[in-house]
Amino acid sequence: MKKSLKPMNLVGLLLLSVLTFTACSEEETATEGIFTDAEVITVAELQYSDEAEQMADDIAEIAEDAYVSDEMSVTSKGMYLSDYLPDCVTVTTTETDTTKEKTIDFGEGCELRNGNVLAGIVKLSYVNDMEAASKTITLMLENFVFNGVSVEGGASILRVRSNENGNPQSTITRNYNATWPDGETASFSGTRTREWIEGFGTGFWGDNVFLITGNGTFTNRAGNVFSKEITTPLRREMSCRFIVQGVLDISRNGATASLDFGDGSCDAKGILTKPDGTSEEVFLRRFFKN
Repeated sequence: MKKSLKPMNLVGLLLLSVLTFTACSEEETATEGIFTDAEVITVAELQYSDEAEQMADDIAEIAEDAYVSDEMSVTSKGMYLSDYLPDCVTVTTTETDTTKEKTIDFGEGCELRNGNVLAGIVKLSYVNDMEAASKTITLMLENFVFNGVSVEGGASILRVRSNENGNPQSTITRNYNATWPDGETASFSGTRTREWIEGFGTGFWGDNVFLITGNGTFTNRAGNVFSKEITTPLRREMSCRFIVQGVLDISRNGATASLDFGDGSCDAKGILTKPDGTSEEVFLRRFFKN
């Protein structure tokens, strides 16, 4: 009897070890991506969120530039040329008496003026009335890749030729899903208004400046949902890959952190203020290459 107990004890021990390991693994999986209320958002998630915003901003800029090229060619009664889209982009226009469609094809890889490398297609469609005071533009992505990140989805853009300040303005309602090369995924949606405050009509991309307002959500792979609201308009200067000014509030589970983008300098830094009032300087990589 004593001899038969030894192998049974060994088997029991092994079984207990397996069960303990499984329980620990399940616990780690269940807690993956969970944050403390003091954090609201980790620096790593903040970087992914900021990169998502750059993708959305650049897609909006591509659409706006392509549309404005059409609009200016008609309203200025002459050919308007913009230097924003590089020569590696192929733009095809199909129109009828009432509609116009544009296909902006980046091929298998095409570098923008700001250094971001895009592949795939951006499709636009809108009413063929270039002198209309306002217009809705439908945007769809096809096999689109942004710096190695696969992006799916689309947007509806309400374009106004002149707002109350006399500036062109686009209100963009977007819904995108992204997958990074390391397997990280996110979805981001919401509405942002871009007021074109400097550089409109010059044809030179480097002097374009936008003020951005709005709100939205960012959902990470773990299912955590972050609400985002611009409390001080964000200043986007196209000569810089980073937001240079403005404040963005990020909320989760009733707690809010604020990200201050700085004093106007073109740098990768921001100040993150946590719900408890403590602050730290963070690095917003925006696909930044050292």
